Amino acid sequence: MRGEEIARLGRQYLMETYAQLPLVLVKGEGARVWDAENNCYLDFVGGLAVNSVGHCHPQVVAAIREQSERLLHCSNLYWFAPPVELARELVNLSGLDRIFFCNSGAEANEAAIKLVRKYASEQGKENPEIISFIRSFHGRTLGALAATGQEKFWEGFAPLPKGFRHIPFNDTRALLEAVNSQTAAVFVEPVQGEGGVHPATPEFMNGLAQVRERHGVLLVFDEVQCGLGRTGKMFAFEHYGVKPDILLLAKALGGGLPIGAVLARAEVAAAFRPGSHGSTFGGNPVSCAAARAALRALQEEGLVANAARVGSYFKARLEELARRFSLIREIRGLGLMLGMELDRPGQRLVALCQARGLLVNCTAERVLRFLPPLLVGKREVDEVVSILGEALAELCGGEGEGGGRHARADKA
Repeated sequence: MRGEEIARLGRQYLMETYAQLPLVLVKGEGARVWDAENNCYLDFVGGLAVNSVGHCHPQVVAAIREQSERLLHCSNLYWFAPPVELARELVNLSGLDRIFFCNSGAEANEAAIKLVRKYASEQGKENPEIISFIRSFHGRTLGALAATGQEKFWEGFAPLPKGFRHIPFNDTRALLEAVNSQTAAVFVEPVQGEGGVHPATPEFMNGLAQVRERHGVLLVFDEVQCGLGRTGKMFAFEHYGVKPDILLLAKALGGGLPIGAVLARAEVAAAFRPGSHGSTFGGNPVSCAAARAALRALQEEGLVANAARVGSYFKARLEELARRFSLIREIRGLGLMLGMELDRPGQRLVALCQARGLLVNCTAERVLRFLPPLLVGKREVDEVVSILGEALAELCGGEGEGGGRHARADKA
């Protein structure tokens, strides 16, 4: 089926929940993808931080194939090996104690909200409140949406669940003033992703630790996007030396397959008992096998250290562009989770890059967000910076939309 036909049928049959770009992708390998016309693109969207070990990593593909020939699905009424083995590995990596598996980041946030409330109820808090932050993003289900600190995502979905309060991010004074006797937990992304790639400051994270010590509130770190090597450490909280009570993972965990996880301290996890929560597909054997293979690849291939090293180089190269082009306001981020804020909406720059064989994403309207596979090297970064330089020059020069060429029409 040709690309135009796939797009036409998609517009006809799928709900319009995504603003798809005029591009039909059919193949991925490593850090590159190919469209239906066999044009090659350097992928710095990375499935929105899913494809951390690259597209179709051989170990992940092999694990999926092997597990799919054994057991595709099994009810959680029974024990089976893949989720148990994965849980053991994640517990050893994180230093937390127990895990609940689900299917996505939003589901992980929903489960964490329930766990926080159940634990708070057992601690005698009658009206437990969760504090989260302006510009945060925790998912699109109703509970996760209520925790999300961006009003644009709430429109049309009232009434949202109660019991959430949003305060400024990286504002320790606002945090200290907001916490009271009914505060059950603070939900925080160590690096806000959808909100524009804003890392927490060390001072702010220390403030979170102080709040926990003084008031006994739970710290819930949403590392759905920034976890698992993305920032140059296995978990983003390791940059700050503040360990959470509850840790949320998804996206990169499955190596390309859907899976989410809620990790918690034993005392907190004990609030969940049989019947408290569940997920039909949570801990699916194929997804767990893929996740174990992805974790092995992250560790054995040195991808976490590579994210730190190449991320530092990439940030420096982007700062060179910022000195050349005044429309770039700021470069920020950690590891290979970087943002380039513009003084104008960024979608035209996205299109100009796509025309030259580079896929990037714009979030928060004006921030180009870079989330490439963690296997990229300096050569790919230099290629990206060269394309960005051409696209920015055209944007500043006011030439025609899209640039009219595809500079990387490589064939598969």
